[in-house]
Amino acid sequence: MAVLGLDTSNYTTSLAVFDGREGINVGKLLAVRPGELGLRQSEALFQHIRQLPQLMRELEQSGQLKNIIAVGASTRPRAVEGSYMPCFLAGASQGEGLASALGVPFYENSHQQGHLAAAAWSAGRMDLLDAPFLAWHLSGGTTELLYVEPEGYNLRAQAVGGTSDISAGQLIDRTGVLMGLPFPAGKGLDELYAKADRCEDYRVKLHELTFSLSGIENQVKKRVDSGEKPENVARFTLDTVINVVLRATQEAQRRWPGHPVLCSGGVASNSHLRQAMEQACGALFAKPQYSTDNAMGTAILTWRAWNAGEGGK
Repeated sequence: MAVLGLDTSNYTTSLAVFDGREGINVGKLLAVRPGELGLRQSEALFQHIRQLPQLMRELEQSGQLKNIIAVGASTRPRAVEGSYMPCFLAGASQGEGLASALGVPFYENSHQQGHLAAAAWSAGRMDLLDAPFLAWHLSGGTTELLYVEPEGYNLRAQAVGGTSDISAGQLIDRTGVLMGLPFPAGKGLDELYAKADRCEDYRVKLHELTFSLSGIENQVKKRVDSGEKPENVARFTLDTVINVVLRATQEAQRRWPGHPVLCSGGVASNSHLRQAMEQACGALFAKPQYSTDNAMGTAILTWRAWNAGEGGK
């Protein structure tokens, strides 16, 4: 027996199957034209609708779609009032239709809740989902420090800190595209980092647990315009993000002592951030393939819902 999860985020179409212990995720990035910083929602929705059948066939051909007992999908970015993005309609509508055709329950969760569940499972700490913990959701659209508590089979995440303007992922992607790297630019900056011959100690101001990254974008533009080496610009950008995330985490640990710290989202796959946070804060990380957008967390939460006897739709 297994459950199927669907996630159609702003830049990745993904499906996952989970049997209570093990799982498999298949995904495909949406196509972004060179030099552009993203997609209109209408284009993202179109690409998801086109890619979902292909990924479904991939799972079916590998024998993963036998004995599906429930289907789940991420239907919105966060589990808060007013959170909405049209791209999630692709996975939500196809998931609910498939559940109806199979005669099995359909469960909804948010993209953020899925990220947290996937990170906990990948880190080998499913126990985190049953007690309060601190978490970072670091992605192309979100940089939030969360206080997370169990809520039935699911999770209730309250934002207690993070950015007040652009996200860490937006800063990284804008930096990369400015230097001619393909979008998304996280992997490209990570590779350039090790080749830098200059290191700067630039500290973003931290107000309680909140900070701004828009000023760093201006600093990046100045360095690029002045002819600074791309490797040094990459290191400046990543070091600045890592430093402020680290300081905010340490402040949160002082406020909530003893709470584990879990890092999720595409930016959390950065190797330098991981090293710094593990050493200084004992933070837990997913494997890189489960830090970026994926449907595994949705499948995990769907399994938990079914196992708890929740009725679903």
